Amino acid sequence: MRIVKWLFIGAITVISLFPFYVMIMMSTYYSENIFKGLPLIPSDFLLENLRTVFKTDFLRVYANSLTVSIGSVVLGVLTSTLIGYAVAKFQFKLRNTLNYFIIITMMVPAQVGLIGYIIEMRHMGFGNTLMPVILTWSAWSFGAFFMVQFIRDTVPGEILECARIDGASEPRIFFNIALPLIKPGIATLSTLVFLWSWNNYLLPLVTINNAKSFTLPVFISTLGIVHRTDYGARMAALAMATLPVLIVFLIGSRTFIKGITAGAVKG
Repeated sequence: MRIVKWLFIGAITVISLFPFYVMIMMSTYYSENIFKGLPLIPSDFLLENLRTVFKTDFLRVYANSLTVSIGSVVLGVLTSTLIGYAVAKFQFKLRNTLNYFIIITMMVPAQVGLIGYIIEMRHMGFGNTLMPVILTWSAWSFGAFFMVQFIRDTVPGEILECARIDGASEPRIFFNIALPLIKPGIATLSTLVFLWSWNNYLLPLVTINNAKSFTLPVFISTLGIVHRTDYGARMAALAMATLPVLIVFLIGSRTFIKGITAGAVKG
């Protein structure tokens, strides 16, 4: 039975990694040769494709994406954790209304408010910069909802009350007591924000017109010359763009799974 289980897991792993393998193989081909069949063996055009990529502002764009993703993680996780802690552990008027409002906003597609958000960012002087792509995570309804549920099930109210009786201030209670208890939730949320902000295409596309401020998804979609799309170079850029995502997930996978499943027994 154990052999069958490991064979099944191995088959799923191979199937999951196969698209990534094909992408790497495509990056070794001349653009027009990619469409002659499924490329399963490497070709000899990788160096030329890499030269095409690095002749552009690829490194600058890579830095832009790292800036956006790191900034999004810091801002998104901080605001979501503070909102989750307040709703889960404080009693105040309209608390349930706020909780319901968070749930309702999760049901509204982000595209509905896109035009209004762009106009707002331009009035604030953030047009054609990286700020709109980062600031959008400051009002992330899913992150707030996730942290409300996680903190409600993970942080015992008795510990907080004991700290208050001992004279600890609310900031000290949050940072010294609550925060260490919710590290799996923070790690899970950080992983999600990094992956989603790194792969975000629509928002940078409509808010950034300056090529020097492009993020990787937008940059890769424009890679090529006027009358020819260089798919080989695009695949090479995609392969390099995928590395941070793989590294982040591999580092945080165990904590990510722990954070996702936390509270499942109580729920």
